Amino acid sequence: MVINMTKLVMVESIATFRHRYVIELEDNDPSEWASDEWTIRDDDPEFIEFSQKFLGSLENSCRVMDQDEFIKIFDEDNDYLKDISLERKLEFINKIQKDPT
Repeated sequence: MVINMTKLVMVESIATFRHRYVIELEDNDPSEWASDEWTIRDDDPEFIEFSQKFLGSLENSCRVMDQDEFIKIFDEDNDYLKDISLERKLEFINKIQKDPT
């Protein structure tokens, strides 16, 4: 099935968050050990963050693609949705809202 569109444009962005952690050290321990501990345990689910703040998004790239490339990237990025119908995948394409006047 081919959809009737002028073109598909993929915009990629990078979202930035600030994460804070509080780490207890002994009085005589160098403060840099806290950074080392964070580096070692960042993926540890028991190592909890103190707070999180969204700092914004930056556009990383913008490029034109065809429907075949859209489907290929969709399946790679969303492998858990690979088996949904083509029609359902196409619903993930955003449409520019035009002013009706």
